[in-house]
Amino acid sequence: MDLIKNGKLLCDLRKAEGLTQKQVADKLGILPKTVSKWETGHGFPDISAISALADIFGVSERALLSGSLESNSENTGNMKRTKFYVCPSCGGFIETVGNSQVICCGKLLEPLKAKKSDAEHALNISETEGDYYIEIAHEMTKEHYISFLAYVRYDRVLTVKLYPEQDCCVRFPKMYGGKFYYYCSRDGMFEYQLNK
Repeated sequence: MDLIKNGKLLCDLRKAEGLTQKQVADKLGILPKTVSKWETGHGFPDISAISALADIFGVSERALLSGSLESNSENTGNMKRTKFYVCPSCGGFIETVGNSQVICCGKLLEPLKAKKSDAEHALNISETEGDYYIEIAHEMTKEHYISFLAYVRYDRVLTVKLYPEQDCCVRFPKMYGGKFYYYCSRDGMFEYQLNK
């Protein structure tokens, strides 16, 4: 561990938050000179303080221990990397970009794998007033329904949550290219590639 590097990171993070050494010390219940020692590389916080510091500065514990903030690669923010998760217990859905660990109802969820749309889950797409109007001839009962439909492009994700006993139709602004993803409560996730 490079104490100088770690100390510089602590100092930079503190200044970025607009905090004094005394304010950080007060939050941790320690003396300001202890924070000064950490920042000058003459010591390092014990493990119990690392978690608290991570919360104060809004960074991961790993970043504090490594002494550097990992910058995101250019691809990380590409919305085409969006992953969808559905909790088998509560039915809630989550979408993320990049690598994530998603836990719901105490269970670690795996990202859904999309299948090509089939006859039972075919999209009927028409254009109206500059929008895509999408209908799916699918039952919408409490046991079997389309839970959500998302329109994913490189720069945005638009998602509409659907509920049982409502019409299975959605309207999205028409944009260039992209994919539609939609989730059937019984048969999983499907995708449909728009022509470019």
